Amino acid sequence: MTAVADEIQLDDAAFRGAVLRPGVPDYDVHRKIWNGSFDKHPAVIVRCAGVADVIAAVKFGRESGLPVAVRSGGHSFPGLSVADDALMIDLAPMKGVRVDPDKRTARVQAGVLLGELDRETQAFGLAVPSGIVTHTGVAGLTLGGGIGWIMRKHGLSVDQLVSVDLVTADGEFVKASADENADLFWGMCGAGANFGIVTEFEFRCVPLGPQILAGPIFWPMEKSGEVLRFYRDWVAEAPDELMTIVVHRKAPPLPFVPEELHGKPVVMVICCWVGDIEEGQKFIKPLKDFSSPVADVCLPKPYLTHQAMFDPSFVPGRWYYFKSCDVPELTDDIIDITMERSLQIKSPLTSFPIWQMGGALSRVGDGDTSFNGRHAGFTYNIGCATETEEGFADEREWVRNFWSALEAWHTTVYVNFLGDEGEERIRTAYGAEKYDRLKALKQKYDPDNFFRINQNIPPS
Repeated sequence: MTAVADEIQLDDAAFRGAVLRPGVPDYDVHRKIWNGSFDKHPAVIVRCAGVADVIAAVKFGRESGLPVAVRSGGHSFPGLSVADDALMIDLAPMKGVRVDPDKRTARVQAGVLLGELDRETQAFGLAVPSGIVTHTGVAGLTLGGGIGWIMRKHGLSVDQLVSVDLVTADGEFVKASADENADLFWGMCGAGANFGIVTEFEFRCVPLGPQILAGPIFWPMEKSGEVLRFYRDWVAEAPDELMTIVVHRKAPPLPFVPEELHGKPVVMVICCWVGDIEEGQKFIKPLKDFSSPVADVCLPKPYLTHQAMFDPSFVPGRWYYFKSCDVPELTDDIIDITMERSLQIKSPLTSFPIWQMGGALSRVGDGDTSFNGRHAGFTYNIGCATETEEGFADEREWVRNFWSALEAWHTTVYVNFLGDEGEERIRTAYGAEKYDRLKALKQKYDPDNFFRINQNIPPS
């Protein structure tokens, strides 16, 4: 037990949820987060069972002076869900989801994971735009904007967000929407971790599935250059119904990957078509016919199946590192660098996506939300993974060098893909004008920067 933990005076009976300190059962289970490269030991973990627990935890954080880390899904790339000698406010037990199929809305508590939300909405043929790994937390994803498989048709997660319930830095419970505390709601839609702890989200749902046309088409990685040049021209005419992610990696030993490809360097174009399946098959056919793919599993399937496709590639506990950037287009130079660097991948677990942007998300007013980057052409999320610390430093250096090689084309960056990169990179994520507006908002709602273990925007 740390010296800080020894000094804590916390009445466990004040909470309905469990209070965990170093040395007690389950402490080590719940302090761990998705990214295994972070091994932090909070002074105390409060596993909140409801709003009252969140309020009490925030007030205790104020009284004790402990730094406060907030966890929902624990997927923060730079490990901001936990900190040494801190109070961890763990929202994971708050699992309520209530779908209103008539109004097409969903009320979602802060501990819900994407797969749990999808399961509830798909029971009614509905969905909320979300991410691409089912064990990601709805809260963290949404508060940074929320990019995913259906965003080109239905926008970001924040574009379907109706309202939030949250606890402020003073321990006050407030609501925010376009009609109530509208300035706060604007900030929550892209920079929300800075302004409070959301306890519940209300989303609009969109009709979807249950069947969609989706999955990867594979080529040998040495064909990356020609595939990307064809892909660039092909997606330029893509309708909103199509979303694609390009992945370079060594082919994983998964059931949908032909055995002869296992461990071989490949480039995949993964499609997700959320319109009429016959129309999708016609549009995707030129890609399927290009340059003799070595495998093609882009087929009609349940939306829930496709949403879980990336789960085996992002297993909790592995060591991960990321650096990201948006680029306006896939120039020949960018394509050449991408192919060159991808062929240097060593780890069989390293898998990095290039996200196709545009569509519906680009037609929302740039000033309507604090999310920035609506006009990006493609998002590079250059990442690596190893099973343990062994080989991690080499893979991390590969990420950094690849990112640096693209630096001449960097524009914006998605805040949820940022690592621990400093204030200037956070400013880049929002742009100068929005960043200044967010600083003023922070001054209003959290003037002493109580919520600072995040991609932090300091008060004015």
